[in-house]
Amino acid sequence: MNPYKLSYGEITKKAKAIRRKIVVLNANSPAGGHTGADLSQVEILASLYFRVLNCSPTDLKNPERDIYIQSKGHGAGGYYCCLAEAGYFPESWLATYQHADSKLPGHPVRQKTPGVELNTGALGHGLPVAVGLAIAAKKSGSQRKIYVLTGDGELGEGSNWEAAMAAAQYKLDNLIIINDKNNLQLAGYTKDILCTDPLDEKWKAFGMEVHECEGNNVRSIVETLENLKPNGKPHVVIANTIKGAGISFIQGKPEWHHRVPKGDEVELALEELKDE
Repeated sequence: MNPYKLSYGEITKKAKAIRRKIVVLNANSPAGGHTGADLSQVEILASLYFRVLNCSPTDLKNPERDIYIQSKGHGAGGYYCCLAEAGYFPESWLATYQHADSKLPGHPVRQKTPGVELNTGALGHGLPVAVGLAIAAKKSGSQRKIYVLTGDGELGEGSNWEAAMAAAQYKLDNLIIINDKNNLQLAGYTKDILCTDPLDEKWKAFGMEVHECEGNNVRSIVETLENLKPNGKPHVVIANTIKGAGISFIQGKPEWHHRVPKGDEVELALEELKDE
């Protein structure tokens, strides 16, 4: 069981706190960061870690824990900020992000960071591993669920669709794929680089049960995830988000894929993220 089980309002407050951490984390990183990707996923991560996932920072080896895989590994900064907020490691570690010998490298590494289940960042690998874990859970009689968060640009990788075929073949209704659909990727708009729309129809054609939600709205995310029912099909949740969500001068701007806030931008962002 999730140790927090927070209300929608409480999770929304956690999301704002995570955003503040992301601003400071990336501003202090010697190697930059992926601010836009970090911010788009915040409500998804907060909803998972503070209500949905059956996992706890005090029981990291529980064989029945749910597994979360951050397939969009370049969103590591936001992932770390959520894990710190949820108590998986001391918040003081955030100041070491991407520094030499840090436990928080530029992409998730399970051998370094408590709570990280899979080394990711070579895009397209998270879902295939999640499928393998879901098959293993089925074969062993485990009730655990496997959640995986993909970027929408990442879905241009063919390995995802091979994994989808296997997931449908083996009726993996313990697998929940969440697409962070923010419509932007490294070099620009996803529709201009390699368009995946109509994304819902593609997933359905591969045998998935497809749902959509407002990916920057806690209530929409939680209600969607908590209402998924086992029916012999893998689940896909298309979470429609805004890249850089929550900060007016960052959201929806392609250049913030790699940019990090500097100077006055830090104070401006933190001012926007003040508790009301």
